[in-house]
Formats: sequence, C-alpha cells, structure tokens
Amino acid sequence: MDSNWVKVYSFSKMHLALIAKEILTENNIESYIMNKQDSSYVVLGDIEIYVKSEDFDKALEILKNIEN
Repeated sequence: MDSNWVKVYSFSKMHLALIAKEILTENNIESYIMNKQDSSYVVLGDIEIYVKSEDFDKALEILKNIEN
C-alpha cells in the first residue's frame, strides 16, 4: 500500500464494510477493505476502509450516513 491511501472508516461487521465499499464504488470512489479482525476472536479488531487521500473528505461524508 502506498502513502496515497488513507483509512477513512472502520466497522466491526464485515457486511457493513462491504456495503460501504459498494456505496463508494457507486460514487466513483476507489476503495479497499483491510480486515484486521482476529481470526479466532472476531470481536477483536476492526474492518477498515481505505480510499485515496484526494477522495477522503467526500468518502467520509458518504460513510457517515451508513451507520445512522
């Protein structure tokens, strides 16, 4: 991963991260998911969404509405 990518949001559930990625794609924002959950204890760790730094503000505004 190069330094142009920044974490924009994190989730505790994979299905929310997948929905977020799809919504970002629909808004022409490239993103990827990094799963940092422990494989033995899925309650430990987060699933993080990364976007390019130039898309950060737009992506954050979009993703704020997912959990509400």
